[in-house]
Parts: sequence; structure tokens; C-alpha cells
Amino acid sequence: MFASEKEIEVRYAETDQMGVVYHANYLVWMEIGRTTLIKDLGYEYAQLEREGYLSPVTELSVKYKTSITYGETITVKTWVESHGKLRTVYGYEILHADGSIAATAVSEHVVVKKDSFRPVSMRKIHPEWDAMYTKIQRVEG
Repeated sequence: MFASEKEIEVRYAETDQMGVVYHANYLVWMEIGRTTLIKDLGYEYAQLEREGYLSPVTELSVKYKTSITYGETITVKTWVESHGKLRTVYGYEILHADGSIAATAVSEHVVVKKDSFRPVSMRKIHPEWDAMYTKIQRVEG
């Protein structure tokens, strides 16, 4: 399975008064992981936007296992869980420095035209990107 990994130093601003990372920051880290995966595959999400397309989140699930605290360095591991005609599901593990799992997550996305928000198949606008996602997906979409 192809997966990208991105190290992130936990900043003080990402924590609450107890020094524990606030839950919404995991979503930011997932976005960083997703854009890293896309870049590692040789593509650029910003290019998709310049071409008039967006890839909004349509579903999201996060399972928090253990707390992350200020001063830690974590790793976000990201892969394509499944890829179909209109939907792509990304999988994530957010890991402590020792490799133990702090959280797991999945996010579902569709590609839409920026001006109308009408869904469009990745195969029609970027057939090579679509083929790569199909090739590396963990589960048949």
C-alpha cells in the first residue's frame, strides 16, 4: 500500500488549557497529510483549483485513541482508501513519535466544478491522476 508520511511539531496554539491538542486540529493535520500525499504522487491540489475545480469533504470520521500534547512531534500517515467514479476516500493514522496510534480517520471527497459545485469525474479532467488513485487504492472503490 502506498502511503505518505508527514511529521508535524505540535504547537502551543493547537492545545487547550490542559496542554492537550484540541480535537479540531486533527482535521488540519489531515489536510496537510492529504496535500502531502497528492504532492508525493506528483500532482498539485492548487493546480486543480486553478483549473476551476474543488474537492470538498462530503463525509468525515475520526476515532481518537490517545491524547497528543504540546511539544510532541507526530506523524500523519495518509493513503487512498478507495477511489471510484465520483468519490475518493482517504485514510489516516496520526502517530506518536514511538509509532503508537493517537487517532485514525477517513475523509470522503468529490471533485466539483468551482462555479457550479456540480460533481465531475476525476477521470474526465485528470485521467492520469485518476489512474494513479485507482492503482494505489487500498480497497476497490
